[in-house]
Amino acid sequence: MRNTILVVDDEASIADGLRLTLEAEGYSVRIAGSVRTALASVAQADVHMAIVDLMLPDGDGLTLTKELKTRDPAIEVVVITAYGSVRKAMEATKGAGAFYVVEKPFEPDEMLGLVKNALEHRKLLVENIELRRRLLEQTADSEILGSAPGIHRVLETIASVADTDANVLIIGESGTGKELIANALHERSSRREGPFVKINCAALPKDLIESELFGHTKGSFTGATTEKVGLLEEAHKGSLLLDEITEMPPDLQAKLLRVLEERVVRRLGGAKSIPVDFRLVSSTNRGPEQAVKEGALRQDLYFRINTVTIAVPPLRERRDDLPVLVRAFLERYRAKHQRTVDAIEPEAYRRLLAYAWPGNVRELQHALERAVLVAHGREITVGDLPESLHHGAGGGEGAVGGGIAPSEVPAGSLEEIERASILKALDSTRWNKQDAAALLGLRRPTLYSKMRKHNIPQRRP
Repeated sequence: MRNTILVVDDEASIADGLRLTLEAEGYSVRIAGSVRTALASVAQADVHMAIVDLMLPDGDGLTLTKELKTRDPAIEVVVITAYGSVRKAMEATKGAGAFYVVEKPFEPDEMLGLVKNALEHRKLLVENIELRRRLLEQTADSEILGSAPGIHRVLETIASVADTDANVLIIGESGTGKELIANALHERSSRREGPFVKINCAALPKDLIESELFGHTKGSFTGATTEKVGLLEEAHKGSLLLDEITEMPPDLQAKLLRVLEERVVRRLGGAKSIPVDFRLVSSTNRGPEQAVKEGALRQDLYFRINTVTIAVPPLRERRDDLPVLVRAFLERYRAKHQRTVDAIEPEAYRRLLAYAWPGNVRELQHALERAVLVAHGREITVGDLPESLHHGAGGGEGAVGGGIAPSEVPAGSLEEIERASILKALDSTRWNKQDAAALLGLRRPTLYSKMRKHNIPQRRP
């Protein structure tokens, strides 16, 4: 598909000259002589870049540039201006987001070179945006955000063991993201093209769990009218997650141990041994050693499943990550639900930082999603937050939910808090913009825009 270029200039000779030059190179060209006709043209068809005169009959090129970038952040705009106002135009375009400023008169080859560079830049931008969109769709709930020491150790361990077949035991409170870590282990392993079977041992009825795990033959018990493949078989050549493994009945733990040792499965009522090859990942929200003492987890199975142990810290132990998580979830849910809310009033923000989050990251996600859905206008207020954040909820004196008192949270406007969050992410990633954007849950162009907004330099000072 040909790239479409919008030329906006009220001087017919310049507009027609550009059209002829660009069409000769195979571009599709649309002409507009004012801001109004330019916006109407963009509304009717996709435009990949624009060449805009600084002075227009019904406005200026910079206002038009801002509007074009608002409608499509990937569109690139080259501003053309009269002799003597280039420096002023270049300074002004920093805020408007123009790709380049060209002084009249200009040579056709000069403009063609700029067009080529602008379209190449757009292509890269669109690819990055599309990649980010696909990642958000595919792993919207599998992003492990944060840079606290505990999370750093988790990420290091994932990187070290993901591409092995070592059994991994993930330990952490409910809502800390144990399943996200299991997802990351599978997605980064050599088995990522194979199945990833997840079994919640606490959710399966005790009278059905054996059949679900091992499968059964027809007529093996009352109600077994067909042959059934077990979940252990389904995980062949892939990964198997046993969530809340300490809730598995002890007699089944013995059978599971035998499968792990012999690598074969026998269906209920069947005489045939079926080979299985899977990578085992287990998780629990209980202390496994205490579960062994209480008889909830067989010791021999415990030794088998914890070749590598990953301990996920609760959110109250990684409070420095709260600004990053809040910003990431706000961006995620405003995009998901197509809402205009893009800010949080300072008092609401302080309550988010002060709360203890007993439900951990999952509770924070739900709180932000709810706030985005019920907020009126562009700003989340205290009233948009869950009831538990409106007042103390079982915590210490003046605390919110067992956290810290809101008055103890550093004061500052949301602008100041956002700027601090960006600087923290940049420092954590050694000023790698792509990594910092991922850490913040932002697209890289959005990060650059916010850096300009907060006067943050592009390189480490």
